[in-house]
Amino acid sequence: MIVSAGLPLMSTAQLANLFRQYEAFQWDPGKGFVLASGETSPYYVDCRALLAHPDARWLVAELACAAIRDLPLDALGGLEIGAIPLATAISDYAFATQARQTYRTFVVRKQAKGHGLGKRIEGAVKPNDRVLVVDDVLTSGGSLLQTLQAAREAQLHVSHALVIVDRQEQDGKQKIEAQGVSLISLLTLDDLKTTQPGM
Repeated sequence: MIVSAGLPLMSTAQLANLFRQYEAFQWDPGKGFVLASGETSPYYVDCRALLAHPDARWLVAELACAAIRDLPLDALGGLEIGAIPLATAISDYAFATQARQTYRTFVVRKQAKGHGLGKRIEGAVKPNDRVLVVDDVLTSGGSLLQTLQAAREAQLHVSHALVIVDRQEQDGKQKIEAQGVSLISLLTLDDLKTTQPGM
């Protein structure tokens, strides 16, 4: 099992099993699934279905907080909409369990609003904040790269990114790390495959 350093193996196994329990990991070797990148894969990782369940949100947040506990961070967030429940869960878990540790949250719009203040980034961040960019799944890295660009344009400092699942495809991790950002993944596609009979 490939997991980030310092994460408890039992908890990562529990998380992989929750993907199976909530049918949030699908396998179709015949037809496959079209991904956001336009590529087709026999595997579909549905973190939105996973994060619809409070026990899964709590476990994801627990693992994420364990992974980032030594990082100096002011806020965390990512691209709409996949990053929203993840950032919120991590922030709420840290506040509830870690001596009221406060991570503010933000969300990056795919396009700036055409009304109001016309912001691209919504939430509680300000220039020079140290932020963690998050996303549910990493494939090509497109969503994280958009978030990273928007964060840097807003003068936010980004040294790390976190995803629930790294699909280990399309050089996603390499693209993120080429930007000087270290990637933390709670699970990989290989971890999810171990929960599926016959795979």
